[in-house]
Amino acid sequence: MIAVGKAAAAMAAAFVATPHLAIRQAIAIGTHEHADLPASVEWIESGHPFPDSRSEAAGRRALAVAERVHSGEALVILLSGGASALMAAPIAGISLADKIETTRLMMASGADIHALNTVRRHLSRVKGGRLAAACVGTTITLAISDVVGDDLHAIGSGPGVPDATTWSDATAALDRFGGDAHSDRVRDVIRAGMAGELPDTPKAGHPALARAVARVIGSRLDAMNGARTAALERGYQVFEIMEPVTGEARVAGPEWLDRARKLIGSSARKACVISSGETTVRVTGKGIGGRNLEFALSIADAISSVPHAAAASIGTDGIDGSSGVAGGIVDSTTMTRAARAGLAPPGNYLAANDSFAFFAPLDDAVRLGRTDTNVGDLQVFLIDEGRS
Repeated sequence: MIAVGKAAAAMAAAFVATPHLAIRQAIAIGTHEHADLPASVEWIESGHPFPDSRSEAAGRRALAVAERVHSGEALVILLSGGASALMAAPIAGISLADKIETTRLMMASGADIHALNTVRRHLSRVKGGRLAAACVGTTITLAISDVVGDDLHAIGSGPGVPDATTWSDATAALDRFGGDAHSDRVRDVIRAGMAGELPDTPKAGHPALARAVARVIGSRLDAMNGARTAALERGYQVFEIMEPVTGEARVAGPEWLDRARKLIGSSARKACVISSGETTVRVTGKGIGGRNLEFALSIADAISSVPHAAAASIGTDGIDGSSGVAGGIVDSTTMTRAARAGLAPPGNYLAANDSFAFFAPLDDAVRLGRTDTNVGDLQVFLIDEGRS
């Protein structure tokens, strides 16, 4: 068993507690150890959100475990969000520093998870099905999805499933996000792949991947169901936006609020709108923040004109960008309280990517700590005319 991701320790503990399983070897690669992790599981603490030397060591260890699986055995990969950074093994010709800088450039340029993972898969010896290809036994992937659409190829960059993207796709992603700023070594590897000098990631039909199966066992819809249950228990009429919330956070926020208000209409006196997804942030400033904080801040002005209303956007892993918090809350009183605290208009903080500096003085940042899971972001809008 190889568990990797933000939920690795919790998933590993649950898996090894399953009766009647004969587990010959088990490792877990994550951000922090779980208190209940059995001694039989080898724990590897690794780097996130960017890989480090621990991530590279973890990638090598995972490959070694996969290569030791016998033909009559199964390699079980327990996968969750964050696995791409936590388990890294750069392809020959580039260093880990090259991979890190490539990821930083793409993220700062607003790359979505699909573009990021396309490049990550092609620059790795474990991603894009390559971990499964190192195993002569059956590979079973059980994944908690932090990816919109629950694409198993994108969750953790798909170490246990065939990869449909190509060297050409990786080239296009690099060109779009970061362009000529990427290192010559990374571009040389991509060009070698384009020229057929390096093998592509394993595709459907690859002999090793014929023995691989994969299932999503948790997703953003589970978070929405939990929120729905909590809202109903508190007497709210619940409305759900099933389409994933995506795009630039500061643009998606106002569009979402407008849709939520229209969805409720004028009839409900105590209503809750729930949605989920994952937005992006194009980083141009040097402040502290994250996509959920920017999403919430982008609607602070608009929600001030809605009586008895509140909205929140949170990362279900408990960590939003560089902020160290999960997200933020705004309500009908936010702008009044911000003026009283001497804060600048929201646009100033958005321009500097410094949304945390707006929420912290108001004590409106959502502080959850690490949650041992990750199924993307959750947004909630409340109207309660019974409250002042």
